[in-house]
Amino acid sequence: MTLSHGDAAVASAAPPADAARQALDAWIRELMDWHFSPATGTPFWLAWKEAAGWDPRDQVQGITDLDRFGFFQDEWLRTTPLAHWVPRAYLGRPYQVFETGGTTGMPKQRLNWNDFQTDYAAFSDKLNPAGFPFGADWLHLGPTGPRRLRLAVEYLANIRGGVCFHIDLDPRWVVRLTKEGRRDVLAEYMDHLMEQTVVLLKHRPVRCLYATPRLLEALAERLSIPDAGITGVFCGGTSMTPQVTRFLVEEVLENRVIFEPTYGNVLMGVAYAKPLAPEDGWSVAYYAPQPRAVLRVVDPDDPCRDVEYGATGRVLLTTLTREFFMPNFLERDQARRAPPCALYPWDGVQDVRPFQRMGERVVEGVY
Repeated sequence: MTLSHGDAAVASAAPPADAARQALDAWIRELMDWHFSPATGTPFWLAWKEAAGWDPRDQVQGITDLDRFGFFQDEWLRTTPLAHWVPRAYLGRPYQVFETGGTTGMPKQRLNWNDFQTDYAAFSDKLNPAGFPFGADWLHLGPTGPRRLRLAVEYLANIRGGVCFHIDLDPRWVVRLTKEGRRDVLAEYMDHLMEQTVVLLKHRPVRCLYATPRLLEALAERLSIPDAGITGVFCGGTSMTPQVTRFLVEEVLENRVIFEPTYGNVLMGVAYAKPLAPEDGWSVAYYAPQPRAVLRVVDPDDPCRDVEYGATGRVLLTTLTREFFMPNFLERDQARRAPPCALYPWDGVQDVRPFQRMGERVVEGVY
């Protein structure tokens, strides 16, 4: 079994759960002072404070107090003028606008100054250099355009001493083709992506690859990924069941490539996978990059209540950075609640997949 992280990383001591909780609560208090202060605060949250009639700087002392905010509405990120999301401390500084998948209609948007660089510098420290060697070049086989992933993977390659090549993907087009049942056009588009990828791998010494599970499988139908020189694969974007994870490691990557699964999005950043152990049965557990983000698994019918460990519920995300404060956002994902582990002494999410209520049809593309 060829999996992620070196033995030293697995064996390293993690802070106890109470220390992690204290650090999280202290960071939340600091962010309340930041986002709700007239000097540094975000106009959206300053207006929210006036309308709510209470001051989070006085009344929010830690993670449990964030329940007072209620649930963050995704429409706020679609319709609120961008200037309302610029902290006063950042006035005059240029920023980037990143979008979510946005399969139909107006996508959610998030501003960025340095958050994605911070997120991926931390993620870089988790990578096993046996699969992701310093100085190696990367290939990003995934969405570009308005999504932060394209810049994030390139930044990851750059800070590790390499360059990053790109194969462009339009996930909105893929989802539309899937919904409309236009399988012939979808097959042509996949061939178009794979043809470009095979040519690039033939002419450039790429060692590290980002791809979604479905694109990774499609590539393996055209060449041997390890024989093409790939030593490490950073994989995410769509759900991975235990069966899919095992298939990717054993069949697609031939047990010869370091596999680094991730869970993330433009609103959270990137969550880290606990290194797989035999007792996990190929079920990947992910842990948010606390204190910058917190993941909970809640009862879909009573989202103020966490489910028990091992039970399935809806993913609830809170994002906590100076650039972006988003409390209690109900994601369009469901997962099992995973217990803390040695590396990450806080709750995680496991077996993540699209959230589905009884009778609903879920369409998942290649990203």
